[in-house]
Amino acid sequence: MRISEGDVEHIARLARLELDPEERRRYTEQLSDILNYIDELNELDTSSVEPTSHVIPIKNVMRDDLPQPSLPLDEALGNAPQRKGNFYRVPRIID
Repeated sequence: MRISEGDVEHIARLARLELDPEERRRYTEQLSDILNYIDELNELDTSSVEPTSHVIPIKNVMRDDLPQPSLPLDEALGNAPQRKGNFYRVPRIID
């Protein structure tokens, strides 16, 4: 499938891009090559190929969510620069 320079200019105008004549020529050629390659791919017989979203199988690698004892409060707040009771104290950022 060939794409014309007019098509490229129209696409550029929709994208609010200003192309000089050399860019317009280069993009016309590149887009035509891409569309020709897609046409070649469309000629392949893929009727026996199962549709996939990933080439390799993906499995969930997360561990089971099991309840466990949490970190003791003093250990969790041990490295806090400032502490107020059982909470981290942070600088005020909104006036």
